Amino acid sequence: MIRLLALALLLPLAARAQGTQPLTPVPEALRGAWFAGDCASPATMLVLSARAAARAPSDGPARLLRFTETRSAAGWTIGTGRGAEAPRLLLRAAGDALETAEPTNKTRDDRLPGDTPVTSWRRCPATPLPFAAQGEGIAFLGAIEVLEAACGPGTGPGAGSVPDCAAAIIRVGDVSGDNLLGTAELARLFRGAAWLISIQSEATPELAGLAGGAGTLGGLAAAKVALESLDYDGDGRLSARELAQDRTTLATTGDARGRPLALERLSEGVSLLRGVIEGLLGTE
Repeated sequence: MIRLLALALLLPLAARAQGTQPLTPVPEALRGAWFAGDCASPATMLVLSARAAARAPSDGPARLLRFTETRSAAGWTIGTGRGAEAPRLLLRAAGDALETAEPTNKTRDDRLPGDTPVTSWRRCPATPLPFAAQGEGIAFLGAIEVLEAACGPGTGPGAGSVPDCAAAIIRVGDVSGDNLLGTAELARLFRGAAWLISIQSEATPELAGLAGGAGTLGGLAAAKVALESLDYDGDGRLSARELAQDRTTLATTGDARGRPLALERLSEGVSLLRGVIEGLLGTE
């Protein structure tokens, strides 16, 4: 189930890029939310994480670039996204501002940025109201990278291990600070994933809003399923231990006595056991 939970968050966004060398991250000083236009009513928001960029205009389709390659050249950080056209985004600090350029695929690397227009972005002291509803998706843009590092293929000790994956899910989802996940916290992760999927699909703000509404309902349902499937102590929250139950150590004891049964008969026994449990719980 822990893998199912991780896959539910990771699979729609594509698995972590294969390879042995980690990407050079976007400089930390450039990460976060930037805005084009006046902070009272900005035209577009650009969000940068360690390995991705999401652009969400107030009108028109949004766009997500998840970098498969990053490098530095002539004062720019150059990120190359997925896809046949290998779209590129150039980033650099300009005082307190951010400058970006998006060259066409015909512009040679050794001539960047060429005559590509440069866009200037600013930080805003508070989140502009038109973009506040996208906060969960923005948070998930960074969270998905944490989950990919802990749950996806990688190199080094513990890479992709069950304990690391379980701990990462708790870390990115825990809002209350109790090191556990409740229904609302799980639903928040699924809502963030729904938003990010809509951005990847270059959805318009209207469609992104619909996706957010669907994500609210779907996220709550998925959260309840995950919680009911893994909440062994019945406290209404998930711990890293519950996420990793039976997955950290693959061990079995068994008993040397007895004889192998036909699995068809075992299936009948399972059905009988289920009926007894349901009767005891008063679900029939």
